[in-house]
Amino acid sequence: METVDEVLLDAMEKMDNTVNKLKDQFSGLRTGKASPALVDGVQVMYYGAPTRLRDIANIATPEPRLITINPFDPTALPEIEKAILAANLGVTPRNDGRIIRVPIPELNEERRKEIVKVARSQSEDARVAVRNVRREANDLVKKLQKDGKISEDERDKGLDEVQKTTDAHIATIDNNLKAKEAEVMAI
Repeated sequence: METVDEVLLDAMEKMDNTVNKLKDQFSGLRTGKASPALVDGVQVMYYGAPTRLRDIANIATPEPRLITINPFDPTALPEIEKAILAANLGVTPRNDGRIIRVPIPELNEERRKEIVKVARSQSEDARVAVRNVRREANDLVKKLQKDGKISEDERDKGLDEVQKTTDAHIATIDNNLKAKEAEVMAI
């Protein structure tokens, strides 16, 4: 990288990816209502190859506490059922020979607190990842100055921009965590 702007763009892209990954993780956390995201990424052994559930079936939520899974190939029903049980999502699928129904049980207070702990842990991992990107970007900016490609003023300005970007991404992570906690704890 030759300029501070390139370093900043790269750092911002990596931080954005971290925030997006956290949002994906949050969508997989179970709340009190049915969401296709709960089973979207479940890996099913389909003709000997691990395949995402959403690639081999239609997933719908016809009711607030029910997920229906309608496979394109009915012979995959037993494998889908096994995969959902193996994913340890805290739900039990019901196979009627045509579709699989996954009733979502009401969450008790203890389970809600466990889910919030998991969300906090995932948020902290994301914050650490963002800080690691900041450290790498700062090192690159300092190296540019050391190699004589930028002045000390440009280095200082670049370091300030990296810090502002980091602060903005950490604030986004915190806001996503607050929203997820409120969603999980709502009865």
